[in-house]
Amino acid sequence: MLDSADIERAVEALGFEVVQMERGGGRRRPLLRLRIDRSGPSSARSGVTVDDCVAVTRELRGALEDGAAEDWVLEVSSPGVDRPLVKAADYDRFAGSRVRVRGYGPLADRGRKLEGTLLGTVDGLPGTFALEIEGDRVEIPLELVASARLVYDWDAAGGVRGR
Repeated sequence: MLDSADIERAVEALGFEVVQMERGGGRRRPLLRLRIDRSGPSSARSGVTVDDCVAVTRELRGALEDGAAEDWVLEVSSPGVDRPLVKAADYDRFAGSRVRVRGYGPLADRGRKLEGTLLGTVDGLPGTFALEIEGDRVEIPLELVASARLVYDWDAAGGVRGR
């Protein structure tokens, strides 16, 4: 069985990065669920195709089956239009994008849920990123963030916006 580092290396060799990795299932039928994205700064707008997911699945399938008595369930998908920001580098990579942030508690004296334009990480303050909210700049330590996601603008994409 591959460990997490082996899986990440195999995915990176194909030109992708692992956004999220989840193991689950049972002893008889273990599950490995991966969300992948294209590597590099241009990936913010390029998206992952079904063919990309198939290529990663094929690469990993053989390695999971080698030496394993279990019948693995492998799910590979894109991170979606509301891509989660998981790594500290994501906060620079997606600077300029609209994001929704949920904190473990109130963030920047504004509440648990914030939405604004991501300005990137703050120089001189490791583990902190900045958001612009209604013209105000707020700085938020990553350790206070329960989740952060890109906000897809359906209007700009020509779709119908609904909530």
